[in-house]
Amino acid sequence: MAGITNAEFLNKVIPYGFDVATLGGYSLDLPTIEASKKIIERGRAEFDFPLDEIFTHIGNEVDSIKKVHNDVKVSANVRSTTPQPIIDVGNIKDLDIVEINCHCRQNEIISIGCGQEMLNRDDLGDFISDVADNVKSEVSVKIRANVDGIDTLEIARIIEQSGADYLHVDAMRNGVFEADWELLREVCNNVNIKVIGNNSVNSEENIKKMINTGVDGFSIARSVISGNLDFNITNF
Repeated sequence: MAGITNAEFLNKVIPYGFDVATLGGYSLDLPTIEASKKIIERGRAEFDFPLDEIFTHIGNEVDSIKKVHNDVKVSANVRSTTPQPIIDVGNIKDLDIVEINCHCRQNEIISIGCGQEMLNRDDLGDFISDVADNVKSEVSVKIRANVDGIDTLEIARIIEQSGADYLHVDAMRNGVFEADWELLREVCNNVNIKVIGNNSVNSEENIKKMINTGVDGFSIARSVISGNLDFNITNF
């Protein structure tokens, strides 16, 4: 989560059973960096690094995790209006996964065509392919489900066809405080890409529901950050 999931935090929580640790989300180009500053001004947590520091910072964060947990994959969730900055991150030494953020719903990010607004891009497939074809790391794409006017399954197929290694789905439903299990099941049944489920992973019961959708893995952020992780994820 932006402004929170840094190396210091991740090194503390990895021992609780995580095999992938995701840094970020980070803004990588001038439009997204300026948007992040506006988000900070209204009081929301957000990473704030200038363009001439952000890539070095991410590399240092990767090193900080690998020195302590060299058996864990390190991912970086990133935002950019063009592919090249994401390609640059995907070639950082020892970074295992670069994750393209098609998920953020902050108005400042959406207004510049990033975050979940990426799902409306006619060239989304080309954007992802450009990254996938030019990085040494694996590629993940994180999306928000049930965005108005967007066919989530069609987007999943585009992401798969574009050469990404992972599809990370925040299976939210507007106005409903539980993941859209049926949508996740539909996605898993209709694509061959590895699917990571996100949303409502806050109890043993919901972890079982998540696994039963057919996902290859699941992600947790809010329960860990809030200190409400009262179950052992290594049991699943």
